[in-house]
Amino acid sequence: MSEKPNIVLVHGAWADGSCWSAVIESLQADGYTVTAPQFPETSLAADVARLRQVLRRQTGPTVVVGHSYGGQIMTSLGTESDGVAALVYVAAFALDEGESLGALLGGGPPTPALAHLIVDEQGCAWLPEEDFVGHFAAGVDPDRARVLCAVQQGLSMSTFEDVMGVPAWKSHPSFYLVAQHDEAIPPDAQRMFAQRMGARTVEASSGHLAMVSHPAEVVALIEDAAEAVRRSSGESAAVA
Repeated sequence: MSEKPNIVLVHGAWADGSCWSAVIESLQADGYTVTAPQFPETSLAADVARLRQVLRRQTGPTVVVGHSYGGQIMTSLGTESDGVAALVYVAAFALDEGESLGALLGGGPPTPALAHLIVDEQGCAWLPEEDFVGHFAAGVDPDRARVLCAVQQGLSMSTFEDVMGVPAWKSHPSFYLVAQHDEAIPPDAQRMFAQRMGARTVEASSGHLAMVSHPAEVVALIEDAAEAVRRSSGESAAVA
């Protein structure tokens, strides 16, 4: 039997690694080695560099899990993704080659969570507390949502213009959790991402922050991906 793969959790925009707390606790209790780093969100290149830094510290195969913009980060690993064994998208962007977040989001009216972005003098976008609590964190206890709002990180507006190269999901098995009541990324867009990736897909009756409001469903999908990796590794070892 192969050992359990590592789990690396990639937070999205207007968040930090603490958003994964409930997921981390469950995965650690089940014997997984988990890393949930902080991403600077000053540029997509800086975020991808941070992810590569973390991946180099892993020993053995790794399942990378991304939420929201975190999906953009891990997808941008492209063909240079040594050690990555599977990708898990949680209400996350999964762009294809030649696409950008700006073009995708500009194809229709802004979603309720993103309708009133505040852009500061350094070109970073922030969510007003009312929109964060009422829409971005819909379904999360309001007191908890306000704490999450307090630790949000601004996202560089440059990330909306970055054009995707060859996406990492074209060379890795992918899994997707659709948040059915998402007010940041439309659920139908999530289903489109999952379908064209050929991802194993589940749906949760959650808002955008599924890992906060529905951690059990998120953990279950991550562990399904990890088990698929473990089986694959075991089969490869048996053949060798």
